[in-house]
Amino acid sequence: MNYDESTGNLIFAIHYSAGKHRNQRRKDIPRSPYINHPIDVVEILWKIGLVRDSTTLIAALLHDTIEDTDATAIEISKLFGNEVLQLVLEVTDDKTLPKSVRKRIQILHASSISMSAKTIKLADKICNLRDLIYSPPRLWSNQRKQNYLLWTESVVAGLRGTNPALEKMYDEYLIAGKKILEITR
Repeated sequence: MNYDESTGNLIFAIHYSAGKHRNQRRKDIPRSPYINHPIDVVEILWKIGLVRDSTTLIAALLHDTIEDTDATAIEISKLFGNEVLQLVLEVTDDKTLPKSVRKRIQILHASSISMSAKTIKLADKICNLRDLIYSPPRLWSNQRKQNYLLWTESVVAGLRGTNPALEKMYDEYLIAGKKILEITR
């Protein structure tokens, strides 16, 4: 096995992301540590999407740091470089906007982000959809789960043509989710 500088950078990104998300929990019943999510995104990119670009993998580990922690764009740029920062910014929601507006923007912008950002966004939606189906947020009604699933379908429509293996995985979860959540359309 060969290791290079990108391996060290990836390990540093894991450590950084874990530190930033250390007090956060997922909304599932066991309240899983939040850091599991970005690690899952990277694992799906690596195993299913066959993504080997370290910049993309590092950005995937950091994809929620600016949005959900005290991390700043300046800090990400200094620690990981401008390429990583640009990818993180492409997949970051502006939390100053109302949630409904942020969700609409994700749908509208999905087709115009870079290919690397699209792969991160697609892996993120795969993880979120899988969690919605098999380890759902404990306080979400079935209607809210259905709405979220259908919203991911709209976002992913703009990501199509990015990575066939990731799209296939998403589609498998989408079919399973529609069946489990009893969505007929």
